[in-house]
Amino acid sequence: MKQWASLLLAGQFLLPNMAVAHGPTPQKIDEKVVIAAPIDEVWQQVSDFGAIADWHPMVEKVEVPEAGTRVLTLKGKGNITESLDDMNADEHSMSYRLYEEDITVLPVSFYSVSIELEPVDAGTEMSWKGRFYRADTGNFPPEHYNDAAAVSAMTEFANSGMAALKQQLEGRK
Repeated sequence: MKQWASLLLAGQFLLPNMAVAHGPTPQKIDEKVVIAAPIDEVWQQVSDFGAIADWHPMVEKVEVPEAGTRVLTLKGKGNITESLDDMNADEHSMSYRLYEEDITVLPVSFYSVSIELEPVDAGTEMSWKGRFYRADTGNFPPEHYNDAAAVSAMTEFANSGMAALKQQLEGRK
């Protein structure tokens, strides 16, 4: 009986600490923009997996070492490698993921992204969805590698890319 009491007493001190130590939780973004251009024109730009630097202002250059893989050099930061998961021309959608991380370039340890286009009255609605984990997957990450930093970086990347593509395509008219 005394052993059980000791175990219960020890459990009271351990359980609260275990509840706090949970590690990272999945984060997400779901950003959209309407581009006043036909869906096929938008798709032509978005679907060229190796040409994101042609329209994304944060991407300095792209290297395509093998089909379905691209190495992005982000302006003033460094490189990350992504791999293409799916490309569906009929549905105007694509998905890709982080293949090789560098948390000093983008403060995430993993992400998957889907880009989808839908025709709307005003042109094309572009949706950029991301699912990801923060850079530091430990229980107590520093501020620049926490959930908020990851969400901020992924949101900025999606929105700056879509805004630039919108400006580029709408400026052609």
